[in-house]
Amino acid sequence: MGKEPITAEVMEELLRAAAHLSRVGAQHLVIDYDPEADALYVNFQKPQRATESELLDNGVILRYRGDKLVGMVIFDASGR
Repeated sequence: MGKEPITAEVMEELLRAAAHLSRVGAQHLVIDYDPEADALYVNFQKPQRATESELLDNGVILRYRGDKLVGMVIFDASGR
């Protein structure tokens, strides 16, 4: 099976996302996507080991260890 080509449009979107993600300031940034759940998992620490979660009105879950934000889950990721 060959590699799927990335269109110029997708490449531009990735470059815009990279600019935003670099501002997070996290030493580690691990991103996983679950297409079945259409959920994007963003972890700022590896391992994340969150102890608390907060569901926001916009369908995002913030994951904390104590007072420190260590990750987030973004639902309906493909439509955002």
